[in-house]
Amino acid sequence: MSPRAHPDLLVGFEGMDDCAVFRLSEDLALVQTVDFFTPIVDDPYDFGQIAACNALSDVYAMGARPILALNVVAFPEELVEEVLPEVMRGSLDKLSEAGVLLCGGHTIRTREPIYGLCVAGTVHPDRVIRNAGARPGDLLLLTKPLGTGVIATAVKAELAEEAHAEAAIASMKRLNRRASELAAEVGVSAMTDVTGFGLLGHLFEMALGSGVRARVRASDVPLLPGALEYAGMGLMPEGLHANRRHLSGKFHAGGEVDELVLDLLFDPQTSGGLLMAAPPERAEEIRGRLLTEGEEAYIIGLVLEADGEGPAIEVL
Repeated sequence: MSPRAHPDLLVGFEGMDDCAVFRLSEDLALVQTVDFFTPIVDDPYDFGQIAACNALSDVYAMGARPILALNVVAFPEELVEEVLPEVMRGSLDKLSEAGVLLCGGHTIRTREPIYGLCVAGTVHPDRVIRNAGARPGDLLLLTKPLGTGVIATAVKAELAEEAHAEAAIASMKRLNRRASELAAEVGVSAMTDVTGFGLLGHLFEMALGSGVRARVRASDVPLLPGALEYAGMGLMPEGLHANRRHLSGKFHAGGEVDELVLDLLFDPQTSGGLLMAAPPERAEEIRGRLLTEGEEAYIIGLVLEADGEGPAIEVL
């Protein structure tokens, strides 16, 4: 039987969602994801924490609770004894913070270090939150500032200020758990996490899947300290330019939007925030409760009726 046709496969690969979801019973579904990448920071302990947060984020984006994880490791022989244990210690500490059990994994030798996780979670089949479902009138809420890709590029070029690098690392090491819990509790129309395709890339997927348009207020989008400065220096990852090319003709930016700010809306994020679409009263409740608990939350735009002739995304 084709996976797409299986009656218990609630979410597969056809919808650009963050995880696969398979129904196990009337009140229980399995949520599954895998994510891995090369180091984007120098400290192996930080790298392990960031990789864990990044992999867990996909499960949180579905409104689910992660429960188990498996290591995905590809490392050069000369780094196995000293570097890899620190990477795995960082990952284990972050998984412990999230209440997730690390249960093994698989390791191979490669020339370049790669680390990540396969994560399993659970959710009620009727409470899966998808990246489609946004409705006209919904507000768009973002839970982390942008700029990790640009700042990581500046770090690699040895041009980043220490305080800026530390702020980016702290953001990437912050779990999306509480934001996900509130989204599931209060209720949202759609949700995804902002990662490799940048804010506008993931918002485009949400708009396309929901059959709507989205409007973003560029001045309301939060940026990490230093991100705008480094973008102005041309320290942009190739993924940023690829993301912008991919959406060519699918977005419109107003004449007053700063070109560098627009670039940062395409910046590929690692362990970025959650992007939610929710009715105004629910979006404001989630935002208020997150802020009260010391988390971050920003209303950055709204969802509009589809326009068959216009672009899917407006940036004003």
